[in-house]
Amino acid sequence: MLTKKKPFSAVLACVTASTLMANAAMASNDTHRFRIVNTDDTADSTVGRSVQMWADLIEERSDGRMTAQVFHQGALGNVSEVFDHMLMGGVDMAITVPQTSYDSRVGVMSLPYLFLNWEEAQAAWERGGWMNDIVEPIFADMGLKIFGLYPYGFTGVATRGDHAVNLEEAQEKNLKVRAIPAFPVPQTVQAMGYHSVPLDWNEVYTSIQTGVVDGDAGNVIYWDYEFFGEILDYFVHTKHFFSHAALLINQDTWEKLDEEDQQIVASAAYDVIDKQFTDAQTEDEYWIATAQEGGMEYIEPSQEALEEMAQHVRDAVWQQAEDEFGTELIQEVLSHTRLND
Repeated sequence: MLTKKKPFSAVLACVTASTLMANAAMASNDTHRFRIVNTDDTADSTVGRSVQMWADLIEERSDGRMTAQVFHQGALGNVSEVFDHMLMGGVDMAITVPQTSYDSRVGVMSLPYLFLNWEEAQAAWERGGWMNDIVEPIFADMGLKIFGLYPYGFTGVATRGDHAVNLEEAQEKNLKVRAIPAFPVPQTVQAMGYHSVPLDWNEVYTSIQTGVVDGDAGNVIYWDYEFFGEILDYFVHTKHFFSHAALLINQDTWEKLDEEDQQIVASAAYDVIDKQFTDAQTEDEYWIATAQEGGMEYIEPSQEALEEMAQHVRDAVWQQAEDEFGTELIQEVLSHTRLND
């Protein structure tokens, strides 16, 4: 017996209806309210706007099912305290400077002269980039997921009264500069010929003002001009670190999300990162010009001088880093960089 076939349009309608029902079953109906923190600056700063962008995109792409309460610098404590809260689940997400207090291997992100230009940095940190592959297991061991790097730019040495443009000058003038009190920052500054003085951020202004230190080493020009511009005279763009924060989420918070919601949170984070990589170079150039207009002298070493300093610092600090982080980790980093040329 012959069976009468259904018209093609009817078959298509059945398939479409089945697909829509399946998609409806897969779609998330969960609601979430996150706590997202910007530890580095105010609400109207670049990072403040980025945190708000992350929250807004999550809400928009979830049709309002997922919302976020945004906190800015100091609202929930200092950087270390917020990091503690995030590990314990009191904070869900943050754009913050990763802390080394729970795992010193986080310091691999701050190796001196890891990159020599923006192109190298972006290639390492783009989605699927080799640095992401290296650090993701480190953060997972702490109970965090990292979406990627939030770049600020290449750092310099800002000083009062005098400055140095090379290793010999820094040694001869015995300039004392503040360094973030975590490996490998003080060791790097010392290798550059300066007298390294580890200080917390809230001590920097008074220390420069009273002569405890001659300046600050380890920030992009924005931070040095915006916060200490009235007492600093020079900014030498030594580019010894690639300054950054990171977009992080508590691992338990992440795992409680279904696949659809994970994709929403992650895609929003990636859009923030991509925008910052596009904007950060322009913003750095803006602050270089602004600082010069405000009376700060900006000095950019020649490429030859930069590479000479980079080689010296690498030789001095990278062996220490191998002892600190382990040979396997450092060799993995070396396999991807120009540092083994």
